[in-house]
Formats: sequence, C-alpha cells, structure tokens
Amino acid sequence: MHEMSIAMAVVGQVEEAAPEAGSVVSRVELQVGELAGVVPDALGFCFELACAGTVLEGAELVVRSVPARARCGACTGDWAVGMPPELCCPTCGRATEVELLSGRELRILTVTWEDARAAGATVTPCRAPISEEA
Repeated sequence: MHEMSIAMAVVGQVEEAAPEAGSVVSRVELQVGELAGVVPDALGFCFELACAGTVLEGAELVVRSVPARARCGACTGDWAVGMPPELCCPTCGRATEVELLSGRELRILTVTWEDARAAGATVTPCRAPISEEA
C-alpha cells in the first residue's frame, strides 16, 4: 500500500515546515489527480496513523480530487480521460499526439496551523518513525 509512504512523506514535509515549536496542525489539504493511483480512503487511514505522536496528530485531511483531462495535438480537441484512461482522441481517433493536461497531481495545497498553547495541547515535536516495512 503506497498510501502509507505518501502519508509519511506529507507528515514529514509538514513537520519540516513547522513555523515554531509551539504550533500544531489542524488541517492539511491535498490535491490528488484521478490518475495518481491513490485511494482516498486508504490515504485517510494511513494519514491518521502517520500523524500519531507528531504536531499533526488529530489533523483533518482534506483530499481535493482533480479529474484527468487530455488534449490532442493533431486536432486540439480536449476531453475527460476517465478511469480507465481513454487516451485516444474522441474527435479524430489519434493517440500519437496526446498530452495529459491534468490528473497526475499529488501536492500539498494548504496547511492550517494553530498555536498549541492557545488550544491547550501538548506538543511533542519528535517521534519515532513508523517502519515502512510493516
């Protein structure tokens, strides 16, 4: 399940970007393309596990899905690729000059920080890493 690796990478990047030791994360918003091969429910489950013992513990994960779209270089038509992906142009039938416009995204869009002291939380900035071999 590569969703655990993705969740751990998100947690690691957000921890590195922490503005100060007294901050906690309340929300992380990700952009995930339809063709990225990510199962949102599995990612949510893994994200919760990866956040345990970090400044992200208890943070809400919001996944924004990006539909896959493509454009034909021959006729300039564009279309929703869908799943499974349809990479032949529905207008002219060619598949040789197809450009994917969207659908492979996997990025952190926003992170919402709060002052842990104001929220009454205890911050533990370091944790033992979760084994990727599990």
